[in-house]
Amino acid sequence: MISEGKESPLAGWRKRLYEIVFEAETTAGKAFDIVVIWLILISVAVVLLESVKSIREDYGDILFVAEWFFTILFSVEYLLRLVSVRRPLRYIFSFYGMIDLLAIAPTYVSLFIPGTHYLLTIRILRLLRIFRIMKLTEYVSEGKVITGALKASQRKISVFLLAVLTIVTVFGSLIYVIEGEEHGFTSIPTSIYWAIVTLTTVGYGDLSPQTPLGKTLASIIMIMGYAIIAVPTGIVTAELTRSNKAYSTERCPECNAQDHDADAVFCKHCAARL
Repeated sequence: MISEGKESPLAGWRKRLYEIVFEAETTAGKAFDIVVIWLILISVAVVLLESVKSIREDYGDILFVAEWFFTILFSVEYLLRLVSVRRPLRYIFSFYGMIDLLAIAPTYVSLFIPGTHYLLTIRILRLLRIFRIMKLTEYVSEGKVITGALKASQRKISVFLLAVLTIVTVFGSLIYVIEGEEHGFTSIPTSIYWAIVTLTTVGYGDLSPQTPLGKTLASIIMIMGYAIIAVPTGIVTAELTRSNKAYSTERCPECNAQDHDADAVFCKHCAARL
C-alpha cells in the first residue's frame, strides 16, 4: 500500500480519532470511510452537473451552495486528520495528504481565479482508499507490478521519446520548408505539432499538406507511426513478463544476493552454490 505518512498518537482522544479517520478495521472507522466515499462521489457529481450550462442556469445557486457545503466538510475532515496524527507535516506531504489537500483547494482558489473550482473532480482520486477499506490488497500488489515495470522501462522509454522528438523536429522542419506559410504551416513549432499529430496517427485535420512532395512526406510519417507506437508497448510488456517471473527468496551464502530464479542452483552474481 502507499503510505499515508501517518503515525498513531500514543493514547487519549487523539488515538480514538485516529482509529476513526485512518483505520478501517473498526466499525466506526469503516463507517466513516464509507460515508466519506459517498460524499466524494456526490460532490464530484455536483461539479459535473454544474459544468452543464442548462443545469447551471436552472440550479446554479443550489449547486454553488452544495459545492461549498462539501468543501467545508472535507476541510473539517482534513483538519481532523492533521490533529489525529503525531507528525502533521509528514502527513501533509504524503501521497494521500497531498490528494486530500488538492481535493479542497480549488474551491478556495476559485475565489481569486474564477473557474478553478471545476478542478474539484480531482476528489475522485481519494477513492484510492477503497482498496484499503474493501480489503482489496491483492489489487494493490498487482498495481505495484505495473508500477515496477514502468520504472524498469524508464530509461528505455526516455531514449525512445528522445528519438521521437528528434524525428518530429526533423520532419516538422521539412514540411515547413516544403509547404510554407501559405498552406498553414506558419512556423517550425506549428509544423512540429503537425508532425506529432501525424506520427501518432491522431490526425486532427486542422493542418494538411497540399503539395505532392508534402503528401509523400506525410505518408512516410504515417507509416512510421504504426511502427513507432508499438515500441513503448513492447518495452513495458517485456518488463511485465520479467516481473511476473518466479524468484527465490534464498540468499547466497557468499555474496548475500537474493534475486535468483526459483530453479537456480548457483548464484548468478558470484557463482557460489546456493
